[in-house]
Amino acid sequence: MQHRIIVLGAGYTGAIAAGRLAKRLRREDAALTLVNAEPDFVERVRMHQLAAGQDLRPRPFGEMFAGTGVGLKLAKVTGIDVDRRTVAVRAADGTEELAYDTLVYALGSGWNDQGVPGTAEHAHEIAGRPGALRLRERLAGLDAGQPVVVVGGGLTGLEAATEIAEARPDLDVALAARGRLGDWLSPRGRRHLHKVFGRLGITVHEHAAVTGVGGDSIATADGTSIPAAVTVWTTGFAVHPIAKATTLQVTGTGQIMVDRTMRSLSHPDVYAVGDAAMAVGPADKPLRMSCASGTPMAWQAADAIAARLTGGKLPKVPLRYFNQCISLGRKEGLIQYVTADDRAVSAALTGRLAAVYKELVCKGAAWAVANPTVGLPARRRRIVREPAQAGTAVEASA
Repeated sequence: MQHRIIVLGAGYTGAIAAGRLAKRLRREDAALTLVNAEPDFVERVRMHQLAAGQDLRPRPFGEMFAGTGVGLKLAKVTGIDVDRRTVAVRAADGTEELAYDTLVYALGSGWNDQGVPGTAEHAHEIAGRPGALRLRERLAGLDAGQPVVVVGGGLTGLEAATEIAEARPDLDVALAARGRLGDWLSPRGRRHLHKVFGRLGITVHEHAAVTGVGGDSIATADGTSIPAAVTVWTTGFAVHPIAKATTLQVTGTGQIMVDRTMRSLSHPDVYAVGDAAMAVGPADKPLRMSCASGTPMAWQAADAIAARLTGGKLPKVPLRYFNQCISLGRKEGLIQYVTADDRAVSAALTGRLAAVYKELVCKGAAWAVANPTVGLPARRRRIVREPAQAGTAVEASA
C-alpha cells in the first residue's frame, strides 16, 4: 500500500513542503494530497499591494502541480482526529473524511483583533485575500482628504501605510504604533523609515496603544481620539483554531509544539510548519511568524519525513535569519540586516535598490511555490519503512 501523506494548507509552507516531498519520494510508494480551500496560490506578502489597487498574477494550483504527483483536494478543513489519523473536510460536493499515515499541518494564521472593542466590527485586515479585497473596495470609494489609520507598527503595518499613501496621495494616511516608529531597526534603518514616511505625508502616532475602534475614529489609552474613515488593523496574527481543538500538544495560542525536525512532540506522525508551529531557532528563540521562517521549516519537515520513510539521514536545515525585507511603496524599500536570531545590526540597504531587492525576494518565493519540483535532486527514494511512532532521543534533539 502507498504511504498516505496529507498536507493541509497551500500557502508558502504547505505548497513548498508538498512539492519537496514529491521530489523526494517515489510515486509508487507515496500518495501525496494537498488540501486547500482556494484553487490558486495567494501571495500573502503582497496583500498590501492588492488592497492598494494593484492586480496580482493568478497562479492556479492545477497548473503548478501538474505532473508532480501531488493530488489537489479543493476543500475546507473542518476538523482533525489525530488519534484516528483522519481529516474532516467540506468540499463543493459535500463532506468527506480523509485518512493519513503522515500529516503536514500548514494551515497558517489569520488576523488577530487582540480583543480590542470594535475591531471586528469596524476594522479592515489584510492577512488574507478576502480581507484585502474588501479593503481595496473601501479605499476605492473614499473621497480625497478622508483619514485612513493603520494600526500596528510591525512589518505589515509599515508596508500597508506606505503602499496606501503612495497609491492614494489624496488621502490623509496615519499610522498608530504602540512604541516608537521602527524601534527594532538600526539607527540607519529608522532614519530612512522616518524619511520615507515624511516624504509620503504619513502622520505617525507613537506610543499609541489603541483601546477601541469606531466607525469613524479610533481611541488610544491616553484618551486621544484619532479620526479614521477606514481603520486597517495589522497588530499581529492568530493561528488557525483547529489544532487547539485536537489532542495535539499546543501552546496557549494554539501553535503546535514541534522538535527541530518540525515533528509534533505529542504525535510523531504529525508535522507542523509555518505560523502554525512553535519552533525554535538560534539561541532557542521562537521563530517569528513570517515567510522567512516558514520556508526553511517546510524544507526541514519535508526532508525529515523523506529521511524517516526511506531510512536516510535526518537533515539539519539552518533555521536562522539574514535580513528583514520591507517594501515602502513601489519605489522605496528597507533591507535591515540582522543576526541569526533576528536582532538588527548596523548595516541596512535603503532606497530604490532595496525596493528592487524586496521585489526579487517576493518573486523568488512565488517562483519556488509555482515550480515545486524544480532544482531539487531528481532521485526519488523508495520507502523502506514506516516512520517510528515515537521519536528517539537522538531524533528529538536533532
